[in-house]
Amino acid sequence: MSEATEKYRDTLTAIGRLAEQAVDGAENGSGPGLEYASEAHSCMVQSLPARLLTKAAEVAVGINPQNAPVLGAMIGVAGLPLDPMHLTVLTSKYWGPQPRQLTVSFMESTPQDLKARILQHVNAWNGCSCISFVLTNGTGDVRISRGAGGYWSYLGTDIRLIPANNPTMNLQGFTMNTSENEYKRVVRHETGHTLGFPHEHMRRALVARIDRQKAYTYFLQNYGWSQAMVDQQVLTALPQGSFMGTPADQDSIMCYQLPGSITTDGQPIRGGLDIDATDCRFASEIYPPVGSAPSGMAKRTATGTSVDWDEREDVTNPDLT
Repeated sequence: MSEATEKYRDTLTAIGRLAEQAVDGAENGSGPGLEYASEAHSCMVQSLPARLLTKAAEVAVGINPQNAPVLGAMIGVAGLPLDPMHLTVLTSKYWGPQPRQLTVSFMESTPQDLKARILQHVNAWNGCSCISFVLTNGTGDVRISRGAGGYWSYLGTDIRLIPANNPTMNLQGFTMNTSENEYKRVVRHETGHTLGFPHEHMRRALVARIDRQKAYTYFLQNYGWSQAMVDQQVLTALPQGSFMGTPADQDSIMCYQLPGSITTDGQPIRGGLDIDATDCRFASEIYPPVGSAPSGMAKRTATGTSVDWDEREDVTNPDLT
């Protein structure tokens, strides 16, 4: 067996273990997703109801065939299960390497200057990708609410399965008086999730810096989390092979802050305040800017907290364009 094949087998095995944990949580109605809450609002990657996870994988692959898990004959070697629920965890949710415009609308009555300001920050990713966002007076692909619920977004192509009367992103309390730094930190972060990017804190190098027992105590005292929840949300790293070959970036806009009181070296995981060079480089890999050549799909996976609606509202024929 070649070194590359052996590494791939090990990666798939690790992904399989992570998949089992995520599926067990989804089937019990308590899947991963309630994440570290900062002093302001926590950020949540919302996931679909469990009944739609297989459909979401089909939609993701229909929109962008490169989202499909590259398993092939290695499934037999790695011993991965083949049932559809496990495969959904291995399916990426990127929009594909071709230029694309996603429309944006607002759930509440929103002043034009506020719409324009939010859209400006949503489009900050367009500087290093082929995805752009445009306002619409109709129902947008991306539907932003400023209501209660904190900060969150659905991940990538999952927004195609959200009923038209539901938001796909939440920016609680954002107004023209919100600071520019908060616009950069929050709006650009949530837009990263809409593009399909998970949290950078799930990188193995960052998880390795966290003291397990201190983390259990900290999250129990501050947020009431059980050890199982801390394991899911803080201490379970994504397989190294599911990321492109760049070092873990604690300054990524997709990384949130963790206090030095729970790290082994006493230093905090800083968390990003804006799109940095590594974010931009990764975005250009997934969404090559116009005029550049695609350089291959880098895989990232993520899970989130599940929000549900009346099953009769399920989107039965999602747009695959």
